[in-house]
Amino acid sequence: MTVEQFMSQNWVAITLAAFAAGVLLELGAVKFLKRSGRVPLKDSLLSIFLGLASDPMNAIFAFITTAALFAVAPFAIADIPVTWWSFLLCFVLDDLRFYLHHRICHRVRWGWAMHVVHHSSTNFNMPIALRQSWMKHFTGTMMLKIPLILIGFDPVLVIFCGVLNATYQFFLHTETIDRMPRWFEFVFNTPSHHRVHHGRNPEYLDSNFAGTLIIWDRMFGTFVEEDRAVPVDYGLVKNLETFNPFTILTHEYVGIAKDASQRGLTAWQRFCYIFAPPGWSHDGSRLTSEDIKREAGLLPAANEPVQMRNA
Repeated sequence: MTVEQFMSQNWVAITLAAFAAGVLLELGAVKFLKRSGRVPLKDSLLSIFLGLASDPMNAIFAFITTAALFAVAPFAIADIPVTWWSFLLCFVLDDLRFYLHHRICHRVRWGWAMHVVHHSSTNFNMPIALRQSWMKHFTGTMMLKIPLILIGFDPVLVIFCGVLNATYQFFLHTETIDRMPRWFEFVFNTPSHHRVHHGRNPEYLDSNFAGTLIIWDRMFGTFVEEDRAVPVDYGLVKNLETFNPFTILTHEYVGIAKDASQRGLTAWQRFCYIFAPPGWSHDGSRLTSEDIKREAGLLPAANEPVQMRNA
């Protein structure tokens, strides 16, 4: 089978079937095999609804990303043929792209407003993997795919690698799998690594941003291993405590609008309420993830410049 034939398969039907099978298998493992994990009905149905609705909603605006990718294709410095080796290389580079996108979405509030939807549950299971925002094409980080096109990769191949990456990540969202073999845990993202990523414990904040390959977190200093002595507390630093899908989808955008429109702010302060890390405030009344870590004694105390805390 050629790469083109591999890519031409009906991946929408294949992935939906795989997702459904994963959810049912996890539910069976929890209910009948007494494996670890919780799959509460109301929370799971909300996640599934948000996921199923995100596909058509994001598809409507996919032209924003696809148009950009095809627009820059004529300016590529090379024309890399679609082969198995180029597919593997593209997948690895796109996985690095995902790591950067994911890290930005945790460290830039505008990106977090989109990504917070995925972290809004206090549970961790396969339905949570489907809990996705409807705004991914408005965040800007999808443009990180452009360098791959300029290198010479086919836009369709780049998009396909992103789909495969997202499909792999679906199966990371479970407590029924404890640890994988040691060599696998060293190279690949696993349920254990991703449980850490979904934790709101100070020890686990802003870690394990990997998509498929955990090597990026190991290389860039964001890897944290799951500690059995520190059970993962899932959710947000301040949980929403609502099942209203509209609130879950929009609450952070509403917060940005309210914060940035306060009276008496400078242009820089308004900018920071949109693009500084989540938790930033002009008067220092809130805590960023780094502040939370410092208060927990996980980071050395830092004397922040006055202009950053009170700019």
